[in-house]
Amino acid sequence: MEGMSEREYSAHSGLSRGAIQKARKASRLVVYSDGSINAAASDVRRGEMTDPDQQRRSTGGDSGFSGPADSSSYLKARTALTVYQAQDKQLGIQKKKGTLVDRARAEALVFRLARQERDTWVTWPARVAALMAAEVALGVEKQTGTPVIIEAAILQRVLEAHVRQHLEALADLRVSLG
Repeated sequence: MEGMSEREYSAHSGLSRGAIQKARKASRLVVYSDGSINAAASDVRRGEMTDPDQQRRSTGGDSGFSGPADSSSYLKARTALTVYQAQDKQLGIQKKKGTLVDRARAEALVFRLARQERDTWVTWPARVAALMAAEVALGVEKQTGTPVIIEAAILQRVLEAHVRQHLEALADLRVSLG
C-alpha cells in the first residue's frame, strides 16, 4: 500500500471517516492505483476545493462566523427573539390593563397638576384675606370689647408673601419617575 487508508487519513486530517468517504466520491482526494490515499496531494486538493469556513466548522474549530452549521448561535438568537417577544407582549398587556403608562404622558400630567395646585395657592390670599380680616377683628372685639379694624389689603399682602415663600420651597422638589 503506497498511501494511507481511509481510517489513517481520517486521523491525519481530523475529519470523520464518513467525510473522507464523501470527499473520495466527490474527487477531492488524490488516490493511488491501489486505492490508498495520497495524504499530501489530498490535503492540497481538499484545501483548494473546500470552503475554508466549512472546513473549520467540520473539524470543530470556531470560524468566528455564524453560519448554518453554527447551531449554538442560532439557538441563542432564537432564544433572545423569544424572550423579546414575550416581554413585548407582557408590556402590551400591562398597557391595556392600565398598570403601565407612557412616561411622557405621566410627566406631563404631574406637571399640569403641580401647575394647577400652584395657581390655586397663588390666588388663595386674594380670596380669603377679607374674610380672615373680618374674623380676626370680630375675635379681638369679643375679647377686648373695643371695636378693631383690620385692613384686608395688609392681611392679603402678608398672606401672599408667606404663600410665595412656601411655593418657592415646594419648587425645589423634583419628581423622578424612573
